[in-house]
Amino acid sequence: MQTSELNYFKEILLSRKKQIMKNIDGVNTELNLLNSLELNDEGDHAAANSNSMIESAIVQQQTKELGEIDVALGKISHGEYGVCEMCEDDIGFQRLKVKPHAIYCIDCREIVEKSK
Repeated sequence: MQTSELNYFKEILLSRKKQIMKNIDGVNTELNLLNSLELNDEGDHAAANSNSMIESAIVQQQTKELGEIDVALGKISHGEYGVCEMCEDDIGFQRLKVKPHAIYCIDCREIVEKSK
């Protein structure tokens, strides 16, 4: 992969990382605010718990993506970015544009998903 392409993906990954960290901070602030509210009835408690569970799930998913982004950034710095971890072929440029932290090419991703 050319240096210009690596820089392109690095910028995308860094931008996404910044956005996720901002999202996680915002959700954590909102969860802390919900926890500090004095809720008056069971309906309020149910709504707060439902929102809390949804937001916790979002934080969990985004934390996972953050880890994948860190792995991809490490691969860029070690010259290993864009190589499928299963077959060791190059991951297509279009696939990386859609999911810049992808670790599998399209074919191997399908194999992994079918085996789950």
